[in-house]
Amino acid sequence: MSFRNLAAAFALTCVAVPALAQTPAPATTAHSASDMGMKMADTATVKLKFVTVKPADITSSKLIGTNVYNNNKETVGEIEDLVIENGKTVTGVIVSVGGFLGLGERYVVLDPSTVSVSNKDNKWAAYVDTDKDTLNKAPSFDYSKKK
Repeated sequence: MSFRNLAAAFALTCVAVPALAQTPAPATTAHSASDMGMKMADTATVKLKFVTVKPADITSSKLIGTNVYNNNKETVGEIEDLVIENGKTVTGVIVSVGGFLGLGERYVVLDPSTVSVSNKDNKWAAYVDTDKDTLNKAPSFDYSKKK
């Protein structure tokens, strides 16, 4: 067997090893937009897959109920829910603003890119660059947790 054939066989063996380990495809694998996220359907449309949650990932349960602060460390609201467009992308953060002990509060929807989150000493917090007056004047969102 020639050196070239040995080198080719070795290279093919190295390439095949990751496939045998059945590691998940890297995030850079090309997927169409229809392959990602949840589907809107009455039956399952895709074979079940499992994912690995990374330490930097945040679950929605950690965010719901999190206080929202402005840059002056004043509490300006609380995260109530997340808006997920077509089961794929978080497009809004529903925040309760105003009111006292749940009375008189109303809801606004913030662009997720304008919200920063922090986890210090296992306590979650969210931060926005605004003041209470701006949030109180923001367009209201008709929201019910029961819908």
